[in-house]
Amino acid sequence: MKITVLAGGVGGARFALGLRDAARELHGDADIRIVTNVGDDVWLAGVKVCPDLDSLLYALAGVGDTERGWGRAGESERVAAELTAYGVGWPWFTLGDLDLGTHLARTAMLRDGATLTEATARLAARWPVGATLLPVTDDEVPTHVVTDEGVLHFEEWWVRTRAQLPAHRFVQHGVERSRIAPAARTAIADADVILLAPSNPVVSIGTIIGIPGVRDALETATAPVVGVAPIIGGRAVRGMAEACLAAIGVEADAAAIAAHYGARSAGGLLDGWLLAEEDAASLATVEALGIRAAVRPLWLTPGAPAAQVARDALQLAASIAG
Repeated sequence: MKITVLAGGVGGARFALGLRDAARELHGDADIRIVTNVGDDVWLAGVKVCPDLDSLLYALAGVGDTERGWGRAGESERVAAELTAYGVGWPWFTLGDLDLGTHLARTAMLRDGATLTEATARLAARWPVGATLLPVTDDEVPTHVVTDEGVLHFEEWWVRTRAQLPAHRFVQHGVERSRIAPAARTAIADADVILLAPSNPVVSIGTIIGIPGVRDALETATAPVVGVAPIIGGRAVRGMAEACLAAIGVEADAAAIAAHYGARSAGGLLDGWLLAEEDAASLATVEALGIRAAVRPLWLTPGAPAAQVARDALQLAASIAG
């Protein structure tokens, strides 16, 4: 069983943990491939930082900081303090010492000629993560945010301003020259099931889909595509997705996001969509779009609940596939 997931950071990591448990239970030897957003990536203090890839890596490796939701557990920040003392980097974007080890290793691999896909595989080989992490592209496509105060890197807008500065639009620099990474394309093409994690529809899933070649790969894939709503009762499950959705004129509503993605039968992305129990009234609205919908509990708390969400997504995909 080949399961491919399109995912962003923290929400994607929680879903991936549940999927790994559910897939082992349902399919035993399932091959899980996670095609990951790289629009948040940034070069900082001379090192390549990949927030979404690292959130997934640390969560699956069991070394992530579950309280903060990002970074490594048991961190220290001595190096970050020294960088701040030298006036280097962003003082509001703290890199822990263990986390810096990852960034330094990745940077060394890239400088030696490895692609981001190759470097990610080498980093993940350190732990039994139970999945293959695949950056959607090996090219650099940093997301910038256009605001009244100028153009900010996405991480500055997200972390320093806490998304409180209204965004007019999001721009992935260099996206027109980028291409889907070969391994990511294969993961979509030969999948038995394709899942859209409950990640930010704009700057995570949206960035992935915006890479040239991804939409074509999804359109021609034979596997059913099932998404999990990242909005429950009009609120984001995690993070500040409402601010991102407002910038593109999409309501923070599970049915509105399903309509934004669209039905594959009408040139969109989705065959199926999982709605939270709090949004059960939208079931008919989603199905009227040509998308098979199901209502289930969607809160991604650790352990069994996250696994149940993944199990429900796989079961919806199975029913669509027949």
